[in-house]
Amino acid sequence: MINHEVRTYKSSEPLAREDQLAWKIAEVAADDVAVEADVQDMVINRIIDNASVAAASVRRGAPMHAREQAQGHPMKPGAAVFGLSLEETISPEWAAWANGVAVRELDFHDTFLAKEYSHPGDNIPAILAVAQHKGISGADVIRGIATGYEIQVDLVKGICLHEHKIDHVAHLGPSAAAGIGTLLHLPTEVIYQAVQQALHVTTATRQSRKGEISTWKAHAPAFAGKMAVESVDRAMRGEGAPSPIYEGEDGFIAWILSGPEARYTVPLPSRGEAKRGIMDTYTKEHSAEYQAQALIDLARRMGAQIEDFSKIRKVTIHTSHHTHFVIGTGANDPQKMDPKASRETLDHSIMYMFTVALEDQAWHHEKSYAPERAGRPETVELWHKVETREDPEWTRRYHSTDPNEMAFGGRVEIEFEDGSTLVDEIAVADAHPNGARPFVRENYVNKFRTLSDGILSEQEQNRFLGLAENLADLGAADLRALSFTVDGLEHSGSKGVF
Repeated sequence: MINHEVRTYKSSEPLAREDQLAWKIAEVAADDVAVEADVQDMVINRIIDNASVAAASVRRGAPMHAREQAQGHPMKPGAAVFGLSLEETISPEWAAWANGVAVRELDFHDTFLAKEYSHPGDNIPAILAVAQHKGISGADVIRGIATGYEIQVDLVKGICLHEHKIDHVAHLGPSAAAGIGTLLHLPTEVIYQAVQQALHVTTATRQSRKGEISTWKAHAPAFAGKMAVESVDRAMRGEGAPSPIYEGEDGFIAWILSGPEARYTVPLPSRGEAKRGIMDTYTKEHSAEYQAQALIDLARRMGAQIEDFSKIRKVTIHTSHHTHFVIGTGANDPQKMDPKASRETLDHSIMYMFTVALEDQAWHHEKSYAPERAGRPETVELWHKVETREDPEWTRRYHSTDPNEMAFGGRVEIEFEDGSTLVDEIAVADAHPNGARPFVRENYVNKFRTLSDGILSEQEQNRFLGLAENLADLGAADLRALSFTVDGLEHSGSKGVF
């Protein structure tokens, strides 16, 4: 890997294209390096993972509305949309939109956390939609997805967005554009322009993930994927983009991030170096914000040791800065303590999730968020006894670059009315590569079958898995069938512009 320093340049300072971050990203995307075997296997795992959560969410409001919007844009050859017949094909940018919302809706697919937060699986819908429309092979899809993951992981390692209240999808637009560039074997110049355009149009504030959280939390990454498709299309036609987008005097670093004096270091593979970023990422066993994964596992473990939850006086979660201030009591969001809050808010309340997992010693993507579950009087009472505190050591471990030290959990102290305490801690989720039960192909397949149970027939499950697990050998026709159909899929009846 090469560490690239990135800073603002005045208009009077010379900055060659070859020295710009967007160009360096484009060079990585254009580098036709072989995909290593374990990376290929993980790409397949994540395609299965995305389909799992898309199947579970296919009848929910946001995916349904996004799908109906997409249906206003039919195209041949086009791309498949989760739930629809394989014969009903959609313009690729709108297929990326619909599938992106379905994948993101339940907050249940993969994650990577470093200086910034991300869900790198959000790259897949846009890359796959373009591949299906353009008649690309499965082998090239693997190459494109490997690039998408690599670029997003590297940007997340080097550039913090959330400290400026910028949403993490600002790293997704460029990574998806780069992945599509790899997929289509585009020259560096074209990818460079697409990356810049994608960043320019996908920068937004984090208000979508704070306060009364709406379904835009699921739509935002899908929008970034859609914009990436459009940015590549525009660049392929010979159009340029705002440049230099990162380093410009009025650019991203100068006015959106830390200002003209700031310095960022972004690691990128050198020429000929394999793209292995996906191997740094990890998926979710539970449908919740990633910082909740380990704490849900800890709650299940601690809950099994408690006979009477009504005897609990106080629960204190000592954890990282991010967990405390984003999904903990440090966020100062009263909605996070409200039993009538939306699901999108509850899955960003560690106080709620820890309480339910403690009581149930289980977690379910629907039942654990049901209004009747959230509203149980004894649950609400215990929920309001939970608080988080930032612990500098957990914050340090959260930001560690040492994979053996990196931690996303915390230490929990449960105090009972008689003065006794129960104390335990966890560093990473059970499903994490360093966890008690790291996810392997069998777990991904089981997640798919579990989440699609009652939604897809066994025959349809088997058909999808058969294609996914043989992705490297798929031709264009088979790749276009890499989706799933839901029998009797109803429409919402809502009306919009399309």
